[in-house]
Order: sequence, then structure tokens, then C-alpha cells
Amino acid sequence: MDDTLLKQQLKQLLIRECDKEDDIDWQSIADDEPLFGQDSRIQMDSLDALQVSLALQQHYGVRIEDSRQGRRILNSIDSIAAFVRQRG
Repeated sequence: MDDTLLKQQLKQLLIRECDKEDDIDWQSIADDEPLFGQDSRIQMDSLDALQVSLALQQHYGVRIEDSRQGRRILNSIDSIAAFVRQRG
């Protein structure tokens, strides 16, 4: 899959799963922008991480095994895309 297309799909999935359609336009998310923490515009929390993890499993067949791994994988669009490409 084309890298640009994958990242576009991941941004759309993230906004949809985290119910942020009214707050953030998916096109404004930078590939390396932090998704968690004080520096994040998206402000994902643990529930968002769980929903995104389940959506990644459904859409891409990749499974995030534990929360520590999940925090690293779900750090940015770049890290999610790398994980999907590696496992997909």
C-alpha cells in the first residue's frame, strides 16, 4: 500500500474512532505529531487508544499486544504506519 494513502487512512480512522470530527480536521494532523500528552492537539487518552487499537485490528489485521507497546506504536501517525507496514 502507498505510504501516503496509508497515513491518510490512519488519520481518518483516528479522528473517527476518537470522535474528534468536530475538533480536528484529519488533514491538519502532521505525520510526526504526538497523539498523546500535553504537547498533543489530539489529546488521546487510554480509551481512545483502546478504540484505535481495535480499529487497527479490524481494518489492517494487526494486533497491539500490551499497553506499553501500544503507547509506543500509537505515538504518532508515522509510528502507527510503520507498525502496520511491518506487521501487515
